[in-house]
Amino acid sequence: MMMWNGGRDLVLDSDDVPFGTAAWYLYAGISCVLVLFAGIMSGLTLGLMSLNLVDLEILQRSGTAAQKKQAATILPVVKKQHQLLVTLLLCNACAMEALPLYLDEIFHPVVAVLLSVTFVLIFGEIIPQAVCSRYGLSVGSNFVWLVRFLMIICYPIAYPIGKFLDLVLGHGDDLFRRAQLKALVSIHGLEAGKGGELTHDETTIISGALDLTEKTAEEAMTPIESTFSLDVNSKLDWEAIGKILARGHSRVPVYSGNPKNIIGLLLVKSLLTVRAETETPVSAVSIRRMPRVPADMPLYDILNEFQKGSSHLAAVVKIKGKSKIPLLAVERGKMEEDRPINGCVAIDVDKGPRSLTNMPSLQENDSTTNGISNLSDDIEDGEVIGIITLEDVFEELLQEEIVDETDVYIDVHKRIRVAAAAAASSMSRAQSSQKLIQKHAGAINKHGQTPKKSGEDDSNSTRFSGSPREPLLGGIR
Repeated sequence: MMMWNGGRDLVLDSDDVPFGTAAWYLYAGISCVLVLFAGIMSGLTLGLMSLNLVDLEILQRSGTAAQKKQAATILPVVKKQHQLLVTLLLCNACAMEALPLYLDEIFHPVVAVLLSVTFVLIFGEIIPQAVCSRYGLSVGSNFVWLVRFLMIICYPIAYPIGKFLDLVLGHGDDLFRRAQLKALVSIHGLEAGKGGELTHDETTIISGALDLTEKTAEEAMTPIESTFSLDVNSKLDWEAIGKILARGHSRVPVYSGNPKNIIGLLLVKSLLTVRAETETPVSAVSIRRMPRVPADMPLYDILNEFQKGSSHLAAVVKIKGKSKIPLLAVERGKMEEDRPINGCVAIDVDKGPRSLTNMPSLQENDSTTNGISNLSDDIEDGEVIGIITLEDVFEELLQEEIVDETDVYIDVHKRIRVAAAAAASSMSRAQSSQKLIQKHAGAINKHGQTPKKSGEDDSNSTRFSGSPREPLLGGIR
């Protein structure tokens, strides 16, 4: 050992191992092994503990062939997170504590401290952690055999402590929340500028799909006051058929008395056999029953119902309290019970008594019956506040309005008309062209829309709809 002589000089203790002897090289070799071992433990601690179970599951499913193999090798070890952590830290601490004991035998104490700090810092901390932070998966898979062996050696100490930590802290394998997934997707978009490959449309659709569960039918529906509908007691004359064709709907809601008392829907293709000059009543045409959904029903459930083929259009009903029914429509037994023998159907007019007079039969097929669920009394008696279609759900998914050649409004709620600004500017610049369009009612303007006579159309709209102004219902074309 080195000792003070008179408080001034340092002298070499006779117990120090002479340089060049076998013992000196043995102590030096053990010191190097301890530094390397401590470095491996430090690197594995950072590398393995930074790989949570979610990351490994993702790599095991979607990584390359090498990553799948490496993730499958590491996953059983990482599942014992706290036991693994205690094992690695225990081995690292033992190596760190043993290193000064051997260095002190062959070096001056000051030199031993300097060498210990330097080698431990560089080769035991910085380099291993820098490498394992970047290549933790490959390094961990290569040293997993060593980790398994150490976990067996340290089992009596590491296992109880690991179980205690599991009990107190729990497992840290939480999945991403919706907001985190949306943020993760947006970061990987091209617009984020971080090297991602996802386009704007891809990130928008993914975000819309994540939001679809949180959005309800009331948020995506067309208000009942803004929909085009027919009174069941009206006649299908030239005027009525012209209005139906002008709006381009494939399905038209049918009400009785009150526009909010929707009793079914009319398929426009069923009018192919109707002659306008005979003024056939709407009640004489086949009317299909329209499914009803609660206003707080998630759009994903509505989309699943539409996919069954029962209907691509449903009435949104406002009920008291929050609905707990995942899918609300008409029960098959209920439909069979409500169907009269003589081809008539009972209609609830303003929630009054049921009658079986001069009403159409309800068409239903096997696909319709299989695609609908139980209808509670609250839904059946609830007030219809709007209509929702498959197109409405798609618009919420895409987070963009789907506009076709028959649409009048881009956004019914905000009353934004299709190409309103362009139409206003073209009217001032092309009055002669406008007169020509008015002369030929069947002509199509340059925006792909059929011009309508506003005075005549608006004056007659109240007969067939609950509102004098009738924007296009976002229905299925």
